[in-house]
Amino acid sequence: MRVFVTGGAGFIGSAVCRHLVQDLGQDVVVIDKLTYAASLASLATISDSPSYRLEQVDICDAAAIGALFDTYRPDALIHLAAESHVDRSITGSRVFLDTNVAGTFTLLECLRAHLAGPGRAKSASFRFVHVSTDEVYGSLSGDGTFNEATAYDPSSPYSATKAASDHLARAWFRTYGLPVIVTNCSNNFGPHQFPEKLVSLAILNASEGLPLPVYGDGSNVRDWLYVEDHARALARVLERGVPGETYNVGGRNERRNIDVVRGICEVMDSLNPAGRPHDRLITFVTDRPGHDQRYAIDPSKLESELGWQAIETFDSGLEKTVSWYLANRDWWEPLRKNVYGGERLGLVQA
Repeated sequence: MRVFVTGGAGFIGSAVCRHLVQDLGQDVVVIDKLTYAASLASLATISDSPSYRLEQVDICDAAAIGALFDTYRPDALIHLAAESHVDRSITGSRVFLDTNVAGTFTLLECLRAHLAGPGRAKSASFRFVHVSTDEVYGSLSGDGTFNEATAYDPSSPYSATKAASDHLARAWFRTYGLPVIVTNCSNNFGPHQFPEKLVSLAILNASEGLPLPVYGDGSNVRDWLYVEDHARALARVLERGVPGETYNVGGRNERRNIDVVRGICEVMDSLNPAGRPHDRLITFVTDRPGHDQRYAIDPSKLESELGWQAIETFDSGLEKTVSWYLANRDWWEPLRKNVYGGERLGLVQA
């Protein structure tokens, strides 16, 4: 199978590509604009494989995407390319609209043209896996969980653009019969994550003795998913998923943000005892505008119908993640110095 992976040089995308090539023996063509959050170093272990190709292309460029379809004649597409950081969407939403909405539209239309023309022979077997987020559902109250029938209620510009792209994907299935499958995942963490998200930022700050910012009082709850478990889930959806269906992907790992940071401090105390106690670095800061209180995914459909289950617990995944960052300074240090130094993002000025 030849699989297009948009955003394949990103955090989740690179994990998917490594899994497809190294574990499943699939041919992968990475389609990536190579924005600030992309890293070709995350693909180093497969870069010499004859099963790997890289195309530096913007998914909004219809002519270039159409040419890639004609050149490679793929069997499937996993769509991960997206602007994804909520804080950046608060102060610069336009690029989120361009990439997440217009880019998804472009891919859908290019696929539609391809399957009506040169790719007609593959139209019955082709799969387009559109990867989205649990943030489209908004904020949970009480003890409930998000399932595939939960109504959309996005709170941030980021989640609103992802909700829009989900609606486009489903509409192109219903109107044009495109073989689209939608997945909505919980918060990912693990190696190779650009150091702007909670876990990766806290690890690097702790390693350098810098403050560990926690929004508000730290009571906001997220459901955490180890990135390699997510990669396996997407491969399973690609293999067994039913077009027109939605599958929620979660690790059953609910944690308050303050407890996530304290957990990082505990692992850091063990692996980097010279800096302990790391929890002395915890600093509460002004909350994010529109900050949803709680997310929690019910992955029962994916587990029961497709036979996937998360392998890593939050604790086991966190120890692997902290260990990786401490051992791979050469991966993150150039990003920290030249791209993003850890400064606060997403504050709305009065």
